[in-house]
Amino acid sequence: MNQSEKISNYQLLLAQLEALLEGESNALANLSNSSALLNQALPHSVFTGFYLYDGNELVLGPFQGGVSCVHIALGKGVCGEAAAKRQTMIVEDVTQHGNYISCDSRARSEIVVPMVKNDRLVGVLDLDSHLVADYDEIDREYLENFVALLLEKTSWNFEMFGDKA
Repeated sequence: MNQSEKISNYQLLLAQLEALLEGESNALANLSNSSALLNQALPHSVFTGFYLYDGNELVLGPFQGGVSCVHIALGKGVCGEAAAKRQTMIVEDVTQHGNYISCDSRARSEIVVPMVKNDRLVGVLDLDSHLVADYDEIDREYLENFVALLLEKTSWNFEMFGDKA
């Protein structure tokens, strides 16, 4: 797929997300539908989903894919590292990344986008592909927009995620 096709696909994805979120603010419903939407739109995916911050660690949330890791400490693995740094991370080849946690042996590349609302870490969007170097700056830009839209349209009950603050 060339860059213009990729951009066009992401523009369609964002429009579909906007429609999915219209009139729905429930976090569980929106995260579930969002992971399914990403799974359908990104054909090389082996995992599309969310890890939610409970005040101590990331805990597996709604996702599409095989059985996955449940608990991830901040700073550990690509998800924990992206959450701790609060910045998107792209790993072209997970077998070459020293801080990688293998939850699915089919994963070859990964992108993780932190989810931060009102300076509070909500969690991360985690995507794994069976292709090496499947993610680039186009993915980063559009997936960050995807997360921003999801954060904006969803009501976040932080106690639901174990955060008592």
